[in-house]
Parts: sequence; structure tokens; C-alpha cells
Amino acid sequence: MSGTILAAVSPDRVIGRDGGIPWHYPGDLQRFKRLTLGHTIIMGRRTWESLPRKPLPGRRNLVLTSRPLDGVECFATLAEAVAAAEGELFFIGGARLYAEAFGVADCIDLVLVPDEVPVEGSVLFPHIPDGWVAGAAEPHPDEPALRLQRWRRG
Repeated sequence: MSGTILAAVSPDRVIGRDGGIPWHYPGDLQRFKRLTLGHTIIMGRRTWESLPRKPLPGRRNLVLTSRPLDGVECFATLAEAVAAAEGELFFIGGARLYAEAFGVADCIDLVLVPDEVPVEGSVLFPHIPDGWVAGAAEPHPDEPALRLQRWRRG
């Protein structure tokens, strides 16, 4: 099975800060919901812990963690989580999960956020490895300040 990596990134690759997302774009949150509703999402433990509402409703939530958590399906490895997933699959963070998901995903769907966020102390999106090809950045349909960029395997 393959899937899509979903991430919102600043110009300096920041994806998180202080246990949360360092910007707020309601239109992008709605797009995330539209894309993932009814599907399986895989996330790391820290991403799970950062969610204001757990589990994300209307989706099968899978968490990678070495310790059991209440109220969610937990897996020790990405391979185990992917094997348990059914249907369309989305990898939603954090940085360690993204780095590992490059090996199994077939698409990277980035939201390019213009906000400048201090890099020190922030969580960064990993460098995309060779073998991926970037599409042109396009306007976000719901947030004029944002751009969307899809990457595919080359």
C-alpha cells in the first residue's frame, strides 16, 4: 500500500513549534478535513498528543509509538501500521514519520505557508530525498496566502 504525505511547511521547512502548528489558516484546515475524511491517517505520538480533539473524527487514526495509548490504534513500526491500513492512506506527521514515509508514499502534498517562523526550537520537515519530482506551486483554493505543491516519484 502507498499513500500521501500531507504537510504544511514554512519557507525554512518549519512544520511545528511548541507542541503545535505555528500558524492558523482555517481554509487549509477545511481542505485537510476534506482530503482525509473517511480515510486512514497515520501519525507519530507527538502529533497525536498535539491534537486538540482525539481521535480526529471520521477517520481511522493510527499512531506510531513504542508505548500503548488509550483511545487509538497503536503500532511500533510504520510497516505494521501500513499493513493494517485499508483504503486511501495519509501520513500527517511529524518529522520522523515523514522521513520514514518517503519510502512508502507515492505522493507528497505540501501546503507552502509564507509565515516566517524561527527555526531554532522548531520541528522541521525533512529534506525530500532524491527520486521525487516537484510539480508547480499552485494557488490554494481556500486560502489566498498559501500555495499547494505536489511531488511525485520520478
